[in-house]
Amino acid sequence: MEYGMHPNPNLKTVMAIFENEIATEVLDRCFEIHRQYGPGLLESLYEEILCYELSKRGVEFTRQQPIEVIHDQVKMGIGFRADVIVEQAVLIELKSIAKLEEAHSKVVGTYLKLTRLKLGLLINFNEALLKNGIKRIVNGL
Repeated sequence: MEYGMHPNPNLKTVMAIFENEIATEVLDRCFEIHRQYGPGLLESLYEEILCYELSKRGVEFTRQQPIEVIHDQVKMGIGFRADVIVEQAVLIELKSIAKLEEAHSKVVGTYLKLTRLKLGLLINFNEALLKNGIKRIVNGL
């Protein structure tokens, strides 16, 4: 057994490790993109470049995934479109705005509840230092 490995890791722990690895991969790509282009591009272009970079690395994702809202077991229609969902595990919400507000984080939290995903990244490319535009939002991790 490897050092630090528990003989019977529970599924929640394994999933958290998987989600964190995905988040690291996404953020590494975002930092590279931001270093190359900086702030000021359209959100849709950052999304396009991010997805291109993920695909080059064999990372699975969906773009602009429609998410239905189900209330009382009745489908109410599309509640939102997720910018990017990576490996069916991490939701990515991209922005290119002057400043992230608390409402943006709350919206991502709602998206996580609706998708039953545990980890979301809210990334605002319109910052001089990208690290100042990153919010990690969790749903029961």
